[in-house]
Amino acid sequence: MMDGSASESAYRVLMGVLESRTGQTLSPNRIWRIEMSLKPVMQRHGIADLDALVAALVTSNSRQLLDDTVDAMLNNETYFYREYSVFDEIAATALEKIREINKMRRRLTVWHCGVSTGQEAYSLAMLIAEQGAKWAGWQVDIVGTDVSYHAISRARVGLYSQFEIQRGLPVQRMVRWFDQTEGGWLAKADLRRRVDFSVQNMLTDRPPLASPADLIFCRNLLLYFSAPMRQKAFARLRAMAAPQSFLVLGAGETVLGQTDQFVASPRLRGLYEPADQQGRRAAAA
Repeated sequence: MMDGSASESAYRVLMGVLESRTGQTLSPNRIWRIEMSLKPVMQRHGIADLDALVAALVTSNSRQLLDDTVDAMLNNETYFYREYSVFDEIAATALEKIREINKMRRRLTVWHCGVSTGQEAYSLAMLIAEQGAKWAGWQVDIVGTDVSYHAISRARVGLYSQFEIQRGLPVQRMVRWFDQTEGGWLAKADLRRRVDFSVQNMLTDRPPLASPADLIFCRNLLLYFSAPMRQKAFARLRAMAAPQSFLVLGAGETVLGQTDQFVASPRLRGLYEPADQQGRRAAAA
């Protein structure tokens, strides 16, 4: 599992650092990638190997080294309109339900937890913008948070490579919402203004939401948490959710056997609702 180029204690320390800072654990198939992922960090900081990196982390007061190390071990995989059917369901049904629920206060709050480099948050921002008059006069807040400062920096800039821009983004949307530059495809100012990105640890930090979230994206993040951390994460998500709201998880994730905070939505396929929301609805019936 470990390639022998570093001591087992170095791997254990690095895995402990990752979990203590982010709540994430490394599965066996990701442990072997530690050294490869950290090579650029070690080169940048003039460190010879993993054992020396661990020694530096223990003895140094460098916050930058710690941030760079943790950042390199994270999986920031994401792309535009990931699992298109999910966005179709949200556009056709979830947003309509939220419009009905919030029609008096005319406010929509969306939290993208573990937003990585921002593609999914921008995808939803484009979707809502393209619904035009439906949201006229509404306060729409889309907030994206991630523990990775590097990923959030990229999300705020909104600059994507040719590979990233073509991955999941239809050509007509690419042309409408992005400008081609020498450095890549840059999100237009109007799109960037629609999303607020910030560095946050979802287990310990309160996301900068002006009101409880009506729609929460937490996709392919909880896969990396241990069972106790996952329960803590679900409790945090519930605490940030509006009484009548929807949670979006990744295709390989579920609430079954994981938490009693959320249940599968009986109305919207693939989405989840706060468990007490269904209890209130049953009592009202």
